[in-house]
Amino acid sequence: MLRETLQTIIRKIKNSPDYTIDPDLPTTALITLLKERGLAWGRGLWRRPTLGACAGSLFVGRRVQLLNTRLLRLGRGVTLEDDVKIDALSREGVFLGDNVSIGRFSVIECTGAITHLGRGFHIGANSNLGDYNFVGAAGGVRIGANVLIGQNVRFHSENHLFSRTDLPIKAQGVSHQGILVEDDVWLGAGVTLLDGVRVGQGAVVAAGSVVTKDVPPFAVAGGAPAQVLRYRLTPPGLA
Repeated sequence: MLRETLQTIIRKIKNSPDYTIDPDLPTTALITLLKERGLAWGRGLWRRPTLGACAGSLFVGRRVQLLNTRLLRLGRGVTLEDDVKIDALSREGVFLGDNVSIGRFSVIECTGAITHLGRGFHIGANSNLGDYNFVGAAGGVRIGANVLIGQNVRFHSENHLFSRTDLPIKAQGVSHQGILVEDDVWLGAGVTLLDGVRVGQGAVVAAGSVVTKDVPPFAVAGGAPAQVLRYRLTPPGLA
């Protein structure tokens, strides 16, 4: 009975009628999960009045830091795991879509210095950031829907200028182009994405890769710098 009740609740929160709890999951584990989610829901309820918008249930872990919260907008069923930090200070703020989860110890930072207000961060429905992710969104980071992101993934949407040798690099300013990750992408653990790159729909980037240029749709890329290894689908014109 407990299993069916919990499954029904999760299905409603996620708006996912096919969500099914593993039948081999012990009842004691379900009780622990229910307790932890209940506490997280309570912390979310307490945080909601400070947010710019929140469309539904919010689950907040322990020691979560939320700064400039009026610029933070959330869909329904968002989960912020333990020790997450989000600073939404930016021109466009931070948007987390329905059922987005942000893993433990992940940081979303939109403005690196008050001399230049950052652009902001957007992540679509049913996407996630894994544990220990870092999102530097000064130049803008936009992630689509249904995107899987592993642990220790880093987004750096700005570059330091260094063409002059008569000035320290830190005095030459930065450039911002932004990062775009389209729908249904999988970024493996330890991937680094640099400013100006676009990862096309349906692409896969192998663990540990450094993405310095665009990854085409449905490509499988890997390496440092990342190169296309093969395609999940035959690209148009090569059939």
